[in-house]
Amino acid sequence: MDLNLAQIFISFIVLLFSLTIHEMAHAWTADRLGDPTARLLGRVSLNPLVHADPIGTILFPLIALVSNAPLIGWAKPVPVNTRQLGNPRRDYIVVAAAGPASNLLIAVVAASVLAVLPISPHTLGDSVNVSVPAATILSQLVRLNALLAVFNMIPIPPLDGGNVLAGILPAPISALFNRIRPYGFLLLYALILTGGFQALVLPPYYFILSLLPTR
Repeated sequence: MDLNLAQIFISFIVLLFSLTIHEMAHAWTADRLGDPTARLLGRVSLNPLVHADPIGTILFPLIALVSNAPLIGWAKPVPVNTRQLGNPRRDYIVVAAAGPASNLLIAVVAASVLAVLPISPHTLGDSVNVSVPAATILSQLVRLNALLAVFNMIPIPPLDGGNVLAGILPAPISALFNRIRPYGFLLLYALILTGGFQALVLPPYYFILSLLPTR
């Protein structure tokens, strides 16, 4: 039981960190491209409290951890005023893609560190051996961020993949596509309940893991 609680705690902290970086990447990119809306709201920040969503960041992940469901969560969306972007359609695609790109970057960095980290077993009284817990955290960072990157690129609004697709489609088709936005999370739940989530997410997830420089 203690080990399970410890694993849940580590997974939750890793998820909180990853979601914070994800949302900050959106906010930072929008600010760099001319829209200061998120920055003025304090969203270009590593403080998880400014990004946390009670359901998506806390309740849903905890339920997933306890029930052994895939660990997926979300934070508060970053507001973007496209009228302040230099090239609204192109720049909004870049802003949307910045979140999943940050998760991929975290996964690559964590995998690279994990690949060169000397891991030795714990011994009694060895208070300086941090390689095993460090490897556990790094492994969680790799798997979770690869999963978050793929999950967020599902082409269903309001996920980032839906926003990217809306920016790529011709304007009239994009307007029609955006009509499903209010029902996006219902579609996601339907995917999860019908097994479509595994079919859509797991193949690219495992492909990304196979490319990462882990042992």
